[in-house]
Amino acid sequence: MDIAYFTKTLEGLPLEEAAGITAGLGFDCADLLIRDGHAVSPDRPGGIVKAVTLFAAAGLCTPMATIDSTRPDDAASRLLGCCGEAGIGQVRLGFWRYDPSRRWQAQLDEARRDLDGFERLAERFGITLTIQLHGGTLHSSGALAVQLLAGRDPVRIGAYPDPANQIIREGSEDWRLTLDILEPWFCCMGVKNSGWFPGAYGAHGQRAWHSDWYGLDEGMVPWNEIVPHLVANGFAGVLSMQSQYRVSREQALDKVRADLAHLRRLVAAAKE
Repeated sequence: MDIAYFTKTLEGLPLEEAAGITAGLGFDCADLLIRDGHAVSPDRPGGIVKAVTLFAAAGLCTPMATIDSTRPDDAASRLLGCCGEAGIGQVRLGFWRYDPSRRWQAQLDEARRDLDGFERLAERFGITLTIQLHGGTLHSSGALAVQLLAGRDPVRIGAYPDPANQIIREGSEDWRLTLDILEPWFCCMGVKNSGWFPGAYGAHGQRAWHSDWYGLDEGMVPWNEIVPHLVANGFAGVLSMQSQYRVSREQALDKVRADLAHLRRLVAAAKE
């Protein structure tokens, strides 16, 4: 398994500094976020090759990148072509949002047509494109995501489960069921933790509940069960470690160091 650091936390930093921080945290790999305001912007796709080169100089490989594209248009083609040129093997696509004012079937049909085009681009550039399970989308759970994935070549279109997203959003399902449903396409996983905590009672006597992000060893996602399952089943994809903490960057990075150490302990124990 490749344990990659999702570079979202490093927004606004130069590439050299972002690479140095990622290596300093103890990671061997990066999940490069390509987004406006980040080290690589989608309107300057040539920066992708430069980023991979600079990360390599810091001792990091870049097995994965993240983009926000949901249309297989010329702009997406340029981004994916540069990812392929840079040797990035997996690219997470954007989110197909669910619009409750429209029929689900019509939205599903549109998303599947988009993915038909992306599957052709993936074959053209020799990469795998992934769909992340995320709240507010047509693919918030394994049961929903498989509606988009059915019939697709897993070498070209893959599944990206994210148990912490599923815990606190509408995609919650038993993690074993998620992985079982998505098994043919499962090639990467988001790693973070989350949970719920009680708030005050409202005017009508109903208690409010709130969600937040927690340390990897503190939230509701049972990583102590998931990691041994991945090891036992020979999972060889990417684990993208994500820092969603609502604190300063310095404090978030301290938490990431602790999360990485905990994850590595779980992997080592599972291999004994």
